[in-house]
Amino acid sequence: MPGDEFLPKSVDPDKASVARMYDAMLGGEHNYAIDREALAAFTAIDPQVRTLARANRAFLQRAVRFLADAGVRQFIDLGSGIPTQGNVHEVAQAAAPGSRVVYVDNDPVAVAHSASLLGGNPDADIVDADIRQPADILSSPQVRRLIDFDRPVAVLMVTILHFITSEESPAGIVAAFRDALPDNGWLALTHATNEDRPDTAAAVGQLYRSRATSPVTARSHAEILTLFDGFDLMPPGLVHVPLWRPTPDDPVPANPSEYWVYAGVGRKRS
Repeated sequence: MPGDEFLPKSVDPDKASVARMYDAMLGGEHNYAIDREALAAFTAIDPQVRTLARANRAFLQRAVRFLADAGVRQFIDLGSGIPTQGNVHEVAQAAAPGSRVVYVDNDPVAVAHSASLLGGNPDADIVDADIRQPADILSSPQVRRLIDFDRPVAVLMVTILHFITSEESPAGIVAAFRDALPDNGWLALTHATNEDRPDTAAAVGQLYRSRATSPVTARSHAEILTLFDGFDLMPPGLVHVPLWRPTPDDPVPANPSEYWVYAGVGRKRS
């Protein structure tokens, strides 16, 4: 990002941001030198990290189209990060004009750029809030304006819950949003796993603890599956991210476990 030396006062110049690192992985421009340095260290651990980020973004787009086809017209994207091409409101509103999207993030750069991008879109908005405070999000003016909980709503938790420690109870956070959803509510999430490449997961966890604003807690398939408590998983279930309903244009690797992130979509159980 031009003007790296002029970081907002609320940005820690000694810590990389999860949102800005992800922006850099996707080839965005809304990141600082500290974020690119942390990404370089990440790439040294896993050279295909950018490929994994693109696969994760492709899942998000497929999931939104799937949900739109299922009749969802309202989306809450938690830990939404910095807007890049093919973001939720673009995909949802292309599939179903009039779809409403509320983004949620607590990174000041992500919030500022989201607000700028969405300024002319009456059906999308950004909440400056932390996923660890579900009540604040659900009661925010943006959610109250755009989301009708008497109609289908999808909550998106894509690459966010592995930044929630066990002590912060990711299952409790999911449950708070689940309980707010109508019976025809939905959950889509992706989450890093420590089963396929435990050494890589451990090294990445250490990297984020030392260099970034949020630590990473990778979890097992069984642990991630419990996050869908109260939801019925849609086929193909909880699978490696490139295996969730790929289109002919989506590359499917010979060894999907190299993509050490699981993905799934569930419908709230009545």
